[in-house]
Amino acid sequence: MVKRIVHLFFTVIGVVIGYTFAPDLFLYVFHLKSAPFSTKWFGAALGGAIFLLATFWLVNYVVTLIRWVEDKLQKAPLADLIGGTIGMIFGLLVAYLMPLRDFKVVGSALQFFVSILLAYLGLRIGFTKREELLSLFSGRQDKKERDRDKEKDKDKKAGTGQMFRAGEAKLLDTSVIIDGRIADLVQTGFLDGVLVIPSFVLEELQHIADSSDVLKRNRGRRGLDVLNRIQKELKVKVQVLEIDFDDIQEVDSKLVRLAKQQSAKVVTNDFNLNKVCELQGVQVLNINDLANALKPIVLPGEELNVQVIKDGKEYNQGVAYLDDGTMIVIEGGREYIGGRIDVLVTSVLQTSAGRMIFAKPKLLEKAL
Repeated sequence: MVKRIVHLFFTVIGVVIGYTFAPDLFLYVFHLKSAPFSTKWFGAALGGAIFLLATFWLVNYVVTLIRWVEDKLQKAPLADLIGGTIGMIFGLLVAYLMPLRDFKVVGSALQFFVSILLAYLGLRIGFTKREELLSLFSGRQDKKERDRDKEKDKDKKAGTGQMFRAGEAKLLDTSVIIDGRIADLVQTGFLDGVLVIPSFVLEELQHIADSSDVLKRNRGRRGLDVLNRIQKELKVKVQVLEIDFDDIQEVDSKLVRLAKQQSAKVVTNDFNLNKVCELQGVQVLNINDLANALKPIVLPGEELNVQVIKDGKEYNQGVAYLDDGTMIVIEGGREYIGGRIDVLVTSVLQTSAGRMIFAKPKLLEKAL
């Protein structure tokens, strides 16, 4: 549709130009006095045809320019458009009232140039002073109310003011919500106070749930299901806090700042966020640390009966697991893969990823 309008526009221009100037062009330049060259309608038809053919290679550039202007206008706020339009109209009006056309020879060109210049200046000034221009129509009282609303929004976004008692709020990050164990932990009653989900965490969770990647989408939807369960099934106070920090991009950094402002604790299972909170002096409740602390204590010399699942990284090692997921590395256990054996614990290693147990077959101990 836009291409047809462009074709029609250039054709009309060609018809007007041909109708006006073609007879004189044929007469004085080419010295053609006979019909049809001397008729205005022939000139109109010829001019329209020439301009129509010219648009076939110009139309794509013109349409691209129109689309670009349309996109910019759609994205621009209404206040900017109104202010710029008012300024441009005022500039054109000033240029029209200036008696520049009275100058001989250069009068028309000078009038055109000044009109374009003042229109541009009016557009820029109107855009810059849009609030003052709009206040002339809406009144000073409306402007004061807008300023008050802006200050309120600014305070809200900046998170000023204490919203919770110190230590009462527990801020949930995205990873601990997706993990899902937070719901079981809340059900046991070990978490008191208020569970707070900041709006920027909820937005990140919704973004993950809308991801094109199937795995990410499933994890995001599981997180939303966990929040729904906590809010509806469990007797705990949950609050979605409408707050954001425009000067910070990372969600983890926003969470740390909010925790410092509200003297709140961060509930997470993210190792990196845990370290950042410790450096910033923010209290952390790490679900992984809690899970590791609740695992049964195994001491060197104890006997365990386990099933060897696979071979280990080192030569002749076998790997088994306890019911809680603790890994057991068995020296010389490769030959027992697929069966159950009794092992003796030789050492226990506590790492950031959890507890790891080293053992050896009890049969080997007896043989020695």
